[in-house]
Amino acid sequence: MAKLIDRQQLLSNDPWHFADDEQAVTEYAIVPLKRWLEQRDDLLALAQQGKLGVHFNSDETADQLGEDAALMARISIDFPKFSDGRGYSTARLLRQSFGYQGELQASGDVLIDQLFYMLRCGFDRFALRDDQDIDDALAAFSTFSVSYQSDVNDPRPLFRRRS
Repeated sequence: MAKLIDRQQLLSNDPWHFADDEQAVTEYAIVPLKRWLEQRDDLLALAQQGKLGVHFNSDETADQLGEDAALMARISIDFPKFSDGRGYSTARLLRQSFGYQGELQASGDVLIDQLFYMLRCGFDRFALRDDQDIDDALAAFSTFSVSYQSDVNDPRPLFRRRS
């Protein structure tokens, strides 16, 4: 099991699980986006109860889920390799264009060096790769105390924050 960080705290117990196309969907299941799109009517009740999540592969985009993002308690975005940055764009679009307020998890090849930037794009949960040190990961969130650019957490640039 991957090491999970939730809102900059180590998480030891998580009821959520991944349900691929072959597995039955039960409470707190995260289903592939493709499955959600194909079985939306069958899965809608669980989503409305806040007990369903969806998983994005790196080649899937936020507009494929669109306004249905609001139905999901959790959205997981895959990073198949650390150099694939498409998940950052998906996260930012979900937060800014679709107003997603639920849990946004980065999973896959998630490295400590990426955590600060993922946080700025709207991620609040991180499934670290097994070889990552949890103490170093928790310290990575405070790598920088100030950023010049805006982000999903504070849309004001630095010069607007000074006063």
